[in-house]
Order: sequence, then structure tokens, then C-alpha cells
Amino acid sequence: MSHNNNLYLTLVNPDHQGNTNHVFLDSPGRAPLLYSQLHSLTGKLQSRLQALGVNAGDRVIVQTQKSSEAVLLYLACLRAGAIYIPLNTAYTDNEVSYFLKDAAPQVFICEPETHVQLSELASQLNIPHTLSLGDCGQGSLLDGFELLNDDVAVVQRSDEDLASILYTSGTTGRSKGAMLSHANLRSNAQTLHQYWQWQDDKDVLLHALPIFHVHGLFVALHCAMLGRSKIHFIEKFSVDSLIQYLPSSTVLMGVPTFYTRLLDNPDFNRQLCKGMRLFIAGSAPLLTDTHDQFSLRTGHKILERYGMTECGMITSNPYEGQRIAGTVGFALPDVDTRIADSQGTILAPGETGVLEVKGPNVFSGYWKMPEKTAAEFTDDGYFITGDLSIIDSSGRISIVGRSKDLIISGGFNVYPKEIETEIDLIRGVKESAVIGVPHTDFGEAVVAVVVKDGSATLESHQIINSLQGRLAKFKQPKSVVFVEELPRNVMGKVQKAQLRANYQ
Repeated sequence: MSHNNNLYLTLVNPDHQGNTNHVFLDSPGRAPLLYSQLHSLTGKLQSRLQALGVNAGDRVIVQTQKSSEAVLLYLACLRAGAIYIPLNTAYTDNEVSYFLKDAAPQVFICEPETHVQLSELASQLNIPHTLSLGDCGQGSLLDGFELLNDDVAVVQRSDEDLASILYTSGTTGRSKGAMLSHANLRSNAQTLHQYWQWQDDKDVLLHALPIFHVHGLFVALHCAMLGRSKIHFIEKFSVDSLIQYLPSSTVLMGVPTFYTRLLDNPDFNRQLCKGMRLFIAGSAPLLTDTHDQFSLRTGHKILERYGMTECGMITSNPYEGQRIAGTVGFALPDVDTRIADSQGTILAPGETGVLEVKGPNVFSGYWKMPEKTAAEFTDDGYFITGDLSIIDSSGRISIVGRSKDLIISGGFNVYPKEIETEIDLIRGVKESAVIGVPHTDFGEAVVAVVVKDGSATLESHQIINSLQGRLAKFKQPKSVVFVEELPRNVMGKVQKAQLRANYQ
């Protein structure tokens, strides 16, 4: 392999760092992390990972809070040729156990507070090493950090080699690991950097997203790194922090909740946004009303885009040109999109069907699930997104529904089947159906519709309480509705559209 296509070299580019004394991460209350420090610090972490037996292609699972150390660990995994697997910090031990079994990592890294209990869990599953990302000390990845060697070679990787596996909740209740290559992530980053007209050395990114999914980890960080841009790195989201840092920022990437909460704040005004170049929204549908109110208040039209764990970003409203509320814009350069019906027949512009996508950003398949992978791709190589969409005659795309009953709450994907499986195990429950209903703050709220079996007295709070420790908080129902029976069609399928209409 003559050329090293490791994504690390694109992002950090140690040979051509240019203005390396530029600030990379500026975290409130902490010393700034500079671009000039990246190669040395990630080298030390690579040394530590290799001492723990991490070789090219090995998995490293990480469940930690957002921090500059967590970003350095991600870059060190790339550099070591390892496959980086971030987990939502809200996942319970029960959920983490599944991911550890499925991915079989060489190293599992968690928070100091959860280290003892998760070490026990991991050792039962024969995970070789479980460490925390805390201060130096026994059991910490950073123990003796200063003494580690930083002069280690960046491991050779090809375009097709995996850089990351991101788990998506499964429609059948079983999470799927989307396998993303170095080329998938590189192509998407370079396309977005150009498409959104990143102002190298000038842009300042306000980063208030979590870093365990595509939006915060890949889209936001990669765009900023390609531009050698300063990042206001907000470790815990709050509206006050957005308002504090907006005047010294030029780009904000957020979920719709960011924008609804800003609009609810009386201190948010046009003056705060006068230095801003671009507001981007994604991970959940942005309501037209939010788009219009934001434009009136600030003079800025939010740029809505659309992506998936499996593909990174797929479409975007234009940087220059009309940004139309309720649409997700056009397919990105090098990305092909089309609409098909349930039989796979390609539909004409203006017809509603399932969006299919092909391009260098599209993942290679699901980890250890060849049959599931085959079912999600067409014979000519298009990925079937499952999102009901319309493409108009100009190529502009609107997402009009979700054929897989996916709920997007606060920017997180929630699959009803996973929650229904847990609810149906509760004593006194005959069956359940989980739906998403409109919510002003979260976009959608999770609601459980439950039929009792009569064997026990059952209250709403008992169902919600019993899911704690079984499911991450964002998956837990905001409310429970009891019914005599679930509505069904002639084939016996629960009519979730009817439930959504009844309870929205």
C-alpha cells in the first residue's frame, strides 16, 4: 500500500499545519487546545492504545462525557487504525452489554464514575481492557500520560478500511452497527466544507452537540478541522451558553430544539447574531414556523440539511440560493438520489415514495449482519433509507414521513419496537404500541399506548418507572395511555397512523 489514506492525515495533516497556533477547542473553564498540540497528544494516546494490544481493525468502544480528551481519543483511534465506536452516554448497563457483546472491543473506555460497575460487566464478557477517561490514576487511560512516546507512525489505512461503527437502534429491537470507512467520512467532510463555503482560518464554530453521533462528531468537528477553525466547545448544552458565545462565533450547527429554545429566550436578538455567517439545523425535522420566526427575529434563514447514521449528510439546502422551510434541499455533489415505491419501481418527480441514495458517503453495511445489509440495498447499489420523500422537478427534496415508524426526539433516533419489547415484559401488560407525537421542544415525544391483561393493577407511573435502567432516558415514554384494544387493519397490523392522529 503506497499511499496512506488514513482519515487522521486529512483532519490533522501534521505535515502542513499552517497556522498551528490557532486554537482548536476552546472549552469554558479549561486551557485551550491548540492545533499545534494535536499530533503530539494523539501520538501519546496511540502509544497507550497500542500498549493495550490495539491493532489496526480492532474496536475501541467509548462511553464518556463530551470533553477535549474524548476528541483526542477519537483522533488517536483513527491514527492507530482502530475502529472507533462511540456510545450515547444515556445508555444503561443493559444496553451497553449488548454493544460490548456485539462489537467485542479490545478496549472499552468509560467515565470514572461508572468504571467499577462497567469493568465488572466487561470482564464477564471477556473484554480485555476497561479503562476510564479520568484524571491520571489506576484504571485511567491517561495514567502516566506525560511519559508516553508521541513519536509513533500513523497506521496505514486504505479508503475501504473502517474508521468507525455507529450503532443505530433496530426496528426489530436489535441495534445495528453501521460500518463507516475512512473514505466515507473524508468524502462527506470535504463536500460539506466546500458546499457550506467554510471560511478557513476565519470561521468560529459554536459546538453544543454531543459527540457520540454523526452530527456532532463527524459533521461539526470535521468541517471545522478542515478549515483549521476555532471551536467554542460547550460540554453541556444550555441556551445561556449559546447566547454567551454567539457574538464571537460565525457558525452554529444544532438540532431544532436549539432554535426553539433560543426563540423562547427574551435575550436572543438580532444584535447577538450580527457576526454569524450560518445557522444549520438537522437530526430532526425543523418546523416551518420555527424557520419563519427565526428569520424574522435574526434576519438569518436557517439552512436545513438531511442525513443518516449510515450515510452522513445526503442533502442540503443551498448556501447561496433559496432555503425553503419544510424541505431538506438538494442532493449533495457526488450523491445520487431517487424515489421508489415499495416494489422498487422508480417514481417520477412529485410522486411520494421511499428515498434511495448512492454515493461515496454511503456506508458499506451493518456489522456482522450480512442479510440485513443485503435487504437494505437495491441490486444496483442504492441504499434504501426508509424515509418517505418527494423530489420536485428541480431536484429539491422534502421528507414527508417515515416508513419505519422512526421517532426523532431531541435529535435522537428512537425505534418503537425496542421500547414495546421492554413494555410487553411488564407484569399486567397484554400488548403495547409506541408512537411519536408532536412536541414543541423535542420535535416529537415518545408516547406508549398500552392494553392491560387484567392480571395486575397497573398505573402509568409504574410502566415509566420500570423502564428506568432498561432504556436510555430519551427512549422512555413521556406519557402512557391505556386503551381497551389497539386499532388494527384487516391483516392484523397495528394502525400507528391512527394512534398518532388520536393522541397528537
